[in-house]
Amino acid sequence: MDTIQSLRVFREIVAAGSFAAAAQRLDMSAPMVSKHLANLEKQLGARLLHRSSRRLSLTELGQTYFDYCLQALDTLERGQQALSGSEHQPQGVLRVTAPVWFANRKVAQLLQDYQTRYPEVTLDMSLSNHKVDLVAEGFDLALRVMREPAPHQIARLICPTPFHLVASPEFVAQHGMPRNCAEVMRLPAISPSYLQQPSFEFLGPDGPESLRLNPFMRSDNTNLTYYSALGGAGLAYLPEWLVMDDLESGRLVRLLPDYTEELQQLHAVYASRRYLTPKVRSFIDFLLEELAEPAK
Repeated sequence: MDTIQSLRVFREIVAAGSFAAAAQRLDMSAPMVSKHLANLEKQLGARLLHRSSRRLSLTELGQTYFDYCLQALDTLERGQQALSGSEHQPQGVLRVTAPVWFANRKVAQLLQDYQTRYPEVTLDMSLSNHKVDLVAEGFDLALRVMREPAPHQIARLICPTPFHLVASPEFVAQHGMPRNCAEVMRLPAISPSYLQQPSFEFLGPDGPESLRLNPFMRSDNTNLTYYSALGGAGLAYLPEWLVMDDLESGRLVRLLPDYTEELQQLHAVYASRRYLTPKVRSFIDFLLEELAEPAK
């Protein structure tokens, strides 16, 4: 049995999360997928996967071998591209995970412009407010908003992503315009449930202030939060990219406009610094070109 093909099958099993899903992706029977894995485990004399009725997971040795497997296959595929004259040509499916609020006009235009420039790349965008395991779930790249990456993360800073406290004009008319963080905390808010205790730092006219929202509703979906704020149900802390059209048209009002919100930044997070494929590199470079602030 072809070991290289077995390695590709192993990579797909881990990415897909099951033998059946891997078989479907590879257009191969599930028994044949199992045979390829058994072939690798026999060669190594070690079990690579924990098998259970709920899900598959890598063993400790399996994780180590999987990392080497990715490197080996990446090297082989880059070699094939070099021989075909397309070593630096971005191509294939690029799987990206990003926050739910990336479903907005600005991002949609960015993705359209990227695909115009790189027509051989097919973008597969998965939007979730929960962090995913890039390797285990088969993603090439994660776009995450954070103050700064954790020490163990491989991340590239793309650009600042401002967030604003917003509410509808009807909400402000009913409750009044708050003058400081203390008054904001007395108003009903829609709060993100994926943050355990969401509190935010602001720099106001009298110095730093902390703000903790007073939620009448919590949600893990930013779009629900956005539409609830738009409908006057409560105030919300939302990314500028999502609300900029509404602020411009007056459908939403920015609260505490004289305050500066804590800095949040968009990062591109990826699994391997050494083996950055042309499609991943092209996407990161494109975002930097389009979004990075010019040096002052």
